Amino acid sequence: MKTTRRYTMTARAEAVERTRLRLLDATITLAETRLVSQISLDDIAATAGVSVQTLLRHFGNRAGLIDAARQHALTTVGEERRTPVGDPDAAVRTVLQHYERRGDTVLSMLAQEHVDPATKEVTDAGRAFHRSWVVAVFEPMLPSPGAERDELVDLLAVATDVYTWKQLRRDRGLSLAATEQRVRALVGALL
Repeated sequence: MKTTRRYTMTARAEAVERTRLRLLDATITLAETRLVSQISLDDIAATAGVSVQTLLRHFGNRAGLIDAARQHALTTVGEERRTPVGDPDAAVRTVLQHYERRGDTVLSMLAQEHVDPATKEVTDAGRAFHRSWVVAVFEPMLPSPGAERDELVDLLAVATDVYTWKQLRRDRGLSLAATEQRVRALVGALL
């Protein structure tokens, strides 16, 4: 009897987690095409296939959901951008693959950040994440803390930024391979 109950509790906990993830993913998916402030709880619940009441049971309110979705997105991005420390070629390849998956969405959010405070919170978190990613990945090649280090981090962040990808891939129409070659050349020149 205890085995059955333990199995039921585990299955229930797994179902709750699946529902929570569906709600987070629905929020992120909707944010790809709309201002965050224009996404209603009804829209999120419908996209996730649950009721608004279920959504509220999981997150308490809209602000709780948006904050959890932002954290979930950053975790997902962190997993996608996991890169061996001290390997510039892998760093460039990884970040460009990430932009191939999410770059257009990021650009859309950046275009909205000046008119939507909730979107600005997401893009600010993304900028902070990108800078910390640059520091972590290029750490062995960075000088000691100080102005020279700050300048190099700034330049590496620009070289690996979504706008650099946009200029080469979208504006110039270069292939991914050509874009990777050019970004590697930028990073190599900086290091």
